[in-house]
Amino acid sequence: MLIGLPKEIKDNENRVAMTAGVVRSLIHQGHQVRVQRGAGVGSSISDAEYQAAGAELVETATEAWAAQLVVKVKEPIAAEYSYLRDNLILFTYLHLASNKALTEALLTAGTTAIAYETVQTSSGQLPLLIPMSEVAGRMAPLAGATHLQKSNGGCGVLISGVPGVAPAKVAILGAGIVGTNAARIAVGLGAEVTILDISHERLKYLDDIYRGQLQTRSSNEYTIEEAVYQADLVIGAVLITGGRAPCLITRDMLQNMKKGAVIVDVAVDQGGCIETTRPTTHSNPTYEIDGIVHYCVSNMPGAVPRTSTFALNNQTALYTLLLANNGLDAVRNNLALQHGLNTHRGLLTHVAVANAFALPYTPPAQALE
Repeated sequence: MLIGLPKEIKDNENRVAMTAGVVRSLIHQGHQVRVQRGAGVGSSISDAEYQAAGAELVETATEAWAAQLVVKVKEPIAAEYSYLRDNLILFTYLHLASNKALTEALLTAGTTAIAYETVQTSSGQLPLLIPMSEVAGRMAPLAGATHLQKSNGGCGVLISGVPGVAPAKVAILGAGIVGTNAARIAVGLGAEVTILDISHERLKYLDDIYRGQLQTRSSNEYTIEEAVYQADLVIGAVLITGGRAPCLITRDMLQNMKKGAVIVDVAVDQGGCIETTRPTTHSNPTYEIDGIVHYCVSNMPGAVPRTSTFALNNQTALYTLLLANNGLDAVRNNLALQHGLNTHRGLLTHVAVANAFALPYTPPAQALE
């Protein structure tokens, strides 16, 4: 199979979808790989390394996209829609439930699009979402701590406090992978942490391992308000697999928050869990509404691309090889990849995306027939 690796063009997106090691594995199994020059530079992977692994270096994105399978990190942006076509398998993060324009572009083009974030094992795990959720979760308290500084628009609270002065209060909405990793860093920084979730099992687990170092709360309207109104930093960490994130903080609630408090909405890729969330970029990461600083960068792990690229490839490589070796049969015969299938030949094959836009849904197995 001919596999394409284009350079990412989203703002400050320096990750790359395949390392030289993954390219070498594909070449050894008889495949051809086209790598756009400079694709790995942001992750400190040189063109020479790809060439040594057996890849063909190409100058333009058009050449890299002219493949049977294109592997990316981030969803195509408008400038890339013209590359979409019906004889293409696209393997990348998509987050379609918050992106109707891309959903329609994929359906119109007839592209077979498999989303990293909805590949799901029989045990319910999301193996290709987990590594970036871990990175984003660990980055969230660090980003929050930075923007709590007065010079960055915050209220001037040091997240750790100092002897004789209380630390920042941090409220984390969601105790999944993002929330758990955010809690780990926030606790390590010395913050006063409260984490909320609807799952008693998750809260029990965190209560057991942290032994009083953080507070757990069952998530409901009352407890969310209580935690958010007291917080210096709020981290949005909720996930509906493949679907739009629920709105947990309304615009009206901002008026009751501390002025200069910071919101870091990691759920921004799925529409965000705060009503006032809108995607931002690494070059312009924040905005202020009602005295509350919003940090809503939609590709947070792109700021630490070396770590993120290798963490992602540790999980995606197996599935990339399956798709290269077996094409659509890999999707037909692998239930995890079937869950990942979002569009195929003009059909919408993920129920949460269909529900988000009130569009017709076709089960993946039926679409693949």
